[in-house]
Amino acid sequence: MTRKYFGTDGIRGRANGVITPDLAMRVGQATGIAFRRGEHRHRVVIGKDTRLSGYMIETALIAGFTSVGMDVLQLGPMPTPAVAMLTRSMRADLGVMISASHNPYEDNGIKLFGPDGYKLNDEVEAEITRLIDSDLGKQLSSSAMLGRAKRIDSAHARYIEFAKRTLPRNLGLDGLRIVLDCANGAAYKVAPEALWELGAEVITIGDDPDGFNINKDVGSTRPEALSNKVRELRADLGIALDGDADRVLIVDEHGQVVDGDQLMGVIARSWQEDGRLSAPGIVATVMSNLGLERYLAGLGLSLARTAVGDRYVLEHMRANGFNLGGEQSGHIILSDYGTTGDGLVAALQLLAVVKRQEKPVSEVCHCFEPLPQILKNVRYKQGRPLDEKPVVSAIKAAELMLGESGRLVIRPSGTEPVIRVMAEGDDRDLVLRAVDEVVEAVTKAAA
Repeated sequence: MTRKYFGTDGIRGRANGVITPDLAMRVGQATGIAFRRGEHRHRVVIGKDTRLSGYMIETALIAGFTSVGMDVLQLGPMPTPAVAMLTRSMRADLGVMISASHNPYEDNGIKLFGPDGYKLNDEVEAEITRLIDSDLGKQLSSSAMLGRAKRIDSAHARYIEFAKRTLPRNLGLDGLRIVLDCANGAAYKVAPEALWELGAEVITIGDDPDGFNINKDVGSTRPEALSNKVRELRADLGIALDGDADRVLIVDEHGQVVDGDQLMGVIARSWQEDGRLSAPGIVATVMSNLGLERYLAGLGLSLARTAVGDRYVLEHMRANGFNLGGEQSGHIILSDYGTTGDGLVAALQLLAVVKRQEKPVSEVCHCFEPLPQILKNVRYKQGRPLDEKPVVSAIKAAELMLGESGRLVIRPSGTEPVIRVMAEGDDRDLVLRAVDEVVEAVTKAAA
């Protein structure tokens, strides 16, 4: 199967470099054709984050979809999980999110959802790829059958109400002072309002997007500003979303960051106690800390590991009956509520535990002591550095060095030209040495 356009999370690249108006229009046409099923009027919902290039890409997509007879419902800036939810709720044939998630503003992307709200599988992406490269002019609609486009002003209220309903009606957030970092991204309107309507005192940062500042020194990939603000205001906790709000990190009352592994541990235990786990375990990726695996084992729960990417976590969850999974980076998938990672809903599940236990966030969220884990990235321009003989030898040597008391995970990023080298184990010095030796070999090969 070709991966000419699609990566692990849709199509992503430099705006007006990889993601051009021409490509966006052809994606709209190709995807619209692939999802034309039956004689009814077909509909697609389109959301976006706050990047400057979102205007260009949205307009090009609309041209593509309407040219093949699809009506377009424009949601404006909305979180990725909201687009997935509204695709189902509005009975659309297709959902589109224009976002490059946690990447800087220069990048953008196109994420596609089927009518069930799930991201498209490899086979459908392959068919869309084939159509993009075909002669689309022969499949355009007649003048009388062109699609229409209109903006849906009620979309924000619909998603806020959906998020609030994931909590019991008798459980509010009264008495909690929360600092919310919206990453100058897609959730800058809906997330503060949802928390305020639930009774919390909300102080926001990263809520003033200008087209250029999405994820810039804010958000789940840069939580330092949130940590400082939590300590300054003596807040109970901080919540950091990323640019499209499908991932979340928490900052406790001391300003310490709580990652996705700890969040999954908190929710897993809570759901186990409430009898809400649909299977005796959760799903995470190869990057999740070994400490989480040991903690879950102590609860009698398993940890199934997948390749990196929330789509692979979700595929395993659906195939094996799990309703909780996620990534260390903060993608938390709660399939009782949604079809993709939802930063706001995951945060609300944690807040429910905090309210019930009436303990500080630092106590609630410290489920386990993470093993020393070191991750380093090596950027490369071209080629396949991991196939070089010195790199293969260095990897084997590092695996022998760590033995059975640790893990080594090496993978190319699915969204950028970077090799990620991660190791963990009980001995931090040994872990660091293993990573450094592999990084040195990959760096030389990349050069």
